[in-house]
Amino acid sequence: MMSKVYYDKDADLNVLSGKVIAIIGYGNQGSAQAQNMRDSGLNVIIGSIEDSSANNARKDGFEVLSIADAAKKADIIHILLPDEVQPTVYKSEIKKGLKAGKTLMFSHGFNIRFKGIKPSKNVDVIMVAPKGPGIRVRETYLEGFGTPSLIAVGQNPSGKAKENALALAKAIGATRAGVLETTFEEETETDLFGEQVDLCGGVTELIKASYDTLVAAGYQPEIAYFETLHELKLITDLVQKGGLEYMWKCVSNTAEYGGRTRGKSIITDRTRKAMGKILKDIRSGRFAREWMKECKEGMPNLNRMRKEDNEHEIEKVGARLREMFVKK
Repeated sequence: MMSKVYYDKDADLNVLSGKVIAIIGYGNQGSAQAQNMRDSGLNVIIGSIEDSSANNARKDGFEVLSIADAAKKADIIHILLPDEVQPTVYKSEIKKGLKAGKTLMFSHGFNIRFKGIKPSKNVDVIMVAPKGPGIRVRETYLEGFGTPSLIAVGQNPSGKAKENALALAKAIGATRAGVLETTFEEETETDLFGEQVDLCGGVTELIKASYDTLVAAGYQPEIAYFETLHELKLITDLVQKGGLEYMWKCVSNTAEYGGRTRGKSIITDRTRKAMGKILKDIRSGRFAREWMKECKEGMPNLNRMRKEDNEHEIEKVGARLREMFVKK
């Protein structure tokens, strides 16, 4: 069964008339969504600590309040802070201002799915999740289009949560491209799975392993870099443009035959079982508990891994070669 796709005609900005939207956090997504909403005619304020983000928001013409004051003033409170800090900020700054009839909004379902945040039952809880970084959310809006997005309703005491979510999606330009409805559970679990298994975790480990294999066999590091990392973007651009089969049509017959016959020896049944284990850890909450514990302890493992990977030879070779791509 195909998912229903919502477009501009399915959303009405008038349902947000007279409402104040507080964007909590003016980072990558916060700045993009805030500017798009304002340009769509909505009343947007920013809740932030006094830092460079707050200064940027003021430069962009927004009223900037403390997070607590913004939450108190707003009808819709949109939390766009990192997952790991949201629970603390919610409890200390937002919860008190989240009165009955208001809406709590997210762009990722992590803290609702894993109960880092537990809103009272008398507020709507919604999500509008653009499927792209903030810079593209803003760029595509200015180009007259938008970034495809997901919407979800976690709580709906008002009976109007979905129409408000669609209106907010329209305000950031998402309904120009298309919006799919999901749940907080589905968005969170699939998002984490994609990040861990292929988009971030799997692909970086595959790149490093293939690079190491070539260098260990005596090939030049620079050649190995081009073949295992640099050209990856060319392939993913083709996949994004037309799908996997389109990509196969665009590469040589030799590349297609070699890829189709050898790829399955890399992604084996053992690999698929490992993917299943990762998904199980996500769905059970084990990964979320591990991540929050890591954060509370000061991220020792993450910082160690950052240091180790930053010292990998592929980073040094890549830095040198990328200078070639800059027009002198």
